[in-house]
Amino acid sequence: MDILSAVILGLVQGITEFLPISSTGHLILVREILDVDPTNGLAIDGVLHLATVLAVMVYFWSDVFTLIQTVIRKLGRLPVNDKDVLLLKALGVATLPAVVFGLLLEGLVAEYLYSATVVAVMLFIAAVFFMYAEWRYFVEPPQGSLTMKRAWLVGFFQVLALLPGFSRSGATIAGGMLMGLTRLEATRFSFLLAIPITLGVGLKKLLELMGEGGSVDWLPIMIGAAVSFVTALIVIHFFLVFIRRFTLWPFIWYGIILSILVGYVSVFILV
Repeated sequence: MDILSAVILGLVQGITEFLPISSTGHLILVREILDVDPTNGLAIDGVLHLATVLAVMVYFWSDVFTLIQTVIRKLGRLPVNDKDVLLLKALGVATLPAVVFGLLLEGLVAEYLYSATVVAVMLFIAAVFFMYAEWRYFVEPPQGSLTMKRAWLVGFFQVLALLPGFSRSGATIAGGMLMGLTRLEATRFSFLLAIPITLGVGLKKLLELMGEGGSVDWLPIMIGAAVSFVTALIVIHFFLVFIRRFTLWPFIWYGIILSILVGYVSVFILV
């Protein structure tokens, strides 16, 4: 992979990871357009994901630091804030479904579902799902707050992100909205929920790359990761400002239009 391709992939990852439009789906599409060597492709994507989750940890550092303090104080049997404990437990519970299903299905997904056609189908299905969440949000305005049951159910929505083209952030935000959370509450929980699962996957893929030894060209990968990190910081801020005032509809239409274009190209041109 050359440096220009790495920069483009880093930009794509940084822009799409926290918008409800599927970073994995976009990386697959961009790889096919750039004709990037697929060797270690999933591991390199994992490193790019690791860079974006580090951006989340930096942006939400006060929340992360509070959660770390809560763990330490809890272990030391010191007084803790009940809301911080609830958030910590909720993140743990919501992470479990993705971990279990990810370990069971990762190989099958990588072997059979990483294609432009699958991405096109999943983009469309995701858009319909987000559309339903927005409709439910309109007819039944949210009245709930984060609970362990809601967190557990949002965790199952996160499993949908195993399907290339189905946005992790979109699935968890829409899932949170369906569970009665406001868009902003669902978005904040979605971003924090990205930390444990993405950090784990990213570190695993990084170790896989390190295991390849001298066969890996680290310079483009590190440049791509740096681009992802900086871009993600900007996009996180933008999206949080956006979601306070607007709905998911712009991303719904984007997903529908992109799915149609990708489907047309993959069926009628690339075949």
